Amino acid sequence: MILEGRGLAIGYRDRLVGRDLDVALPEGEVLALLGPNGGGKTTLLKTLLGILPPRAGEVRCDGRSLAATSIRDRARLLAYVPQSHVATFAFPAETVVLMGRTAHGNLFSRPNAKDRAVARSSMERFGIVHLAERPYTMISGGERQLVLLARALAQEPRFVVLDEPTASLDFGNQGKVMREIRALASLGHGVLFTTHDPNQALRFADRALLLRQGARIAEGPVQTVLTEGNLGALYDAPIKTLTDRDSGHSAFFPA
Repeated sequence: MILEGRGLAIGYRDRLVGRDLDVALPEGEVLALLGPNGGGKTTLLKTLLGILPPRAGEVRCDGRSLAATSIRDRARLLAYVPQSHVATFAFPAETVVLMGRTAHGNLFSRPNAKDRAVARSSMERFGIVHLAERPYTMISGGERQLVLLARALAQEPRFVVLDEPTASLDFGNQGKVMREIRALASLGHGVLFTTHDPNQALRFADRALLLRQGARIAEGPVQTVLTEGNLGALYDAPIKTLTDRDSGHSAFFPA
């Protein structure tokens, strides 16, 4: 199964953000979307999710137009983890995860035994069962992000889309969240995430799409696309690569 956008023009009623964009995400792959602020990353995500209609072109999932797919069926195909989530009510973390099961029932139905089993399994997958009874508003930012990932997994989607999943997280929690994103692909999910850190993309993604002012700079395998030249053009700044002589691993830094 593939999530794809063909010939997309993206934007809003009063503003075109990008045009002539092609995106393809197969199951089992991680695609990183990089670009400066205001470059169209979140707009592209929302278009691929069906939150925003494309100004031109089409989004398809498994060969079927997303526009012709019901909201309920979309929820079974696509899960979204937004950049930030401000909880209004102090729901227990397990209840937040269970909210992902509404894709398989309805908003007002009570969770059944299967729903609870799937939610618990998702929390076990991310190592957060101990947070089950903790109020979502009273856990750390990294823990909240893991709860949202568990909610996405409990939705049993084919694709998971995340907007800057490590924003505002400390260094340790950034690594934990990114490892779990990689693990989602190992479970067979297609994963698309945005990031400002090319090193995250280099380590955890299979492919990268570089987007500047709504236009594609480059797209392809991370080892091919993430170069000093491409990143310099993307961010309009000089970029240098440092390589560890012992491990051979490389990392990018502003020059």
